[in-house]
Amino acid sequence: MESTGKYWIPVFNTLEKTCNVNLTHPKYVKAIKGKKTDKKDAKWISELFKCDLIRSSFIPPEAVRQLRDLCRYYTKLTNVNTSEKNRGQNCLTVCNFKLDDVFSDVFGKSASRVMDKLLEYRNGNFDVAPLIDRRCKASIEQIKAAIDGELNLAQAEKLQFVRKHMEYISSTQAALEKLILNLASVFQPQVDLLLTVPGIKEPLTAVRILAEIGVDMSVFETAKRLCSWAGLTPQNNESANKKKTTRVSRAGVYLKPLLVQIANAVCCKSNKFPELKNKYLMLKKRRGHKKAIIAIARKILTAIWHMLSKNEAYNSELYHKADKPPVERVLSPEQAFALLRSKGYTRGRKHFPRVEKCGKIGKNVESLWNSNEGQ
Repeated sequence: MESTGKYWIPVFNTLEKTCNVNLTHPKYVKAIKGKKTDKKDAKWISELFKCDLIRSSFIPPEAVRQLRDLCRYYTKLTNVNTSEKNRGQNCLTVCNFKLDDVFSDVFGKSASRVMDKLLEYRNGNFDVAPLIDRRCKASIEQIKAAIDGELNLAQAEKLQFVRKHMEYISSTQAALEKLILNLASVFQPQVDLLLTVPGIKEPLTAVRILAEIGVDMSVFETAKRLCSWAGLTPQNNESANKKKTTRVSRAGVYLKPLLVQIANAVCCKSNKFPELKNKYLMLKKRRGHKKAIIAIARKILTAIWHMLSKNEAYNSELYHKADKPPVERVLSPEQAFALLRSKGYTRGRKHFPRVEKCGKIGKNVESLWNSNEGQ
């Protein structure tokens, strides 16, 4: 069968109990362009299947699929709530109120109390000091300057609608979270394992990860396959010894942002896990923040694969053992020259630089250098 969108789901649900159904991506079974019809496509797909050339996609069991649907709905509600916050902040901006300059969260406790007064007075002619929390870094004078504006009737009504919608979304998310945790109670042992992973503190976060990858890791042959499926590995697009791109793929649109958020919490906001933070800092110097965070997210997902496969909790000592350098290292001439250049050595026009301080690497380096004139 060839189709797109959600049309395969009813057929899959009907045949799942009696047949071994293979679902594959269209790019792996696409026929040659030309005389292409639905009948020819069906025949082509059947021929590929008979030759065992169909790469089956990962479809989790029904219980995991239900969790996945609810967790993705929870993510969509979070995105809608963020959009409503932007609309509310736009209402304040067009009326000359700049609460985002003095508050880190425009919809926090102090900012919400100030917003209530703005809806009541329509301007900043009220006492601000009793409304501000003592931990607020902005001064009273700065806050008074930020609310020097006039809230018109249309924007005031719109802001009230936005706040009511945000309250409704928050209550819906709370009820949805309760439902998700109730359905995930059958996977409580796996949830407890994931709670030992760095950066995962809430059960809902662990459930969201399980809803995407499932609890049976045998469907992924190795941890690398899981990372590739989640879109955390660089692309391998090379032709004529030229790499066209090494960007990560678009896969894992729900899992990848969650893992990146966990990696940011571990590496940028905490010092409790030095094995991951040191790796992040080392990669950040060479490759930048974004690629380093993707690498840490991949390490976390690799650890999750091993934990679920072996039914073991997170063990940071394994990373300390893996990070130890080998006792003896063998360097190629190119690596030796790169190390010398990193130490500040350069070749002069007439005389070879002094390399006595380099120890064993400096031995016979002049002959190696002369044999690599182009390096």
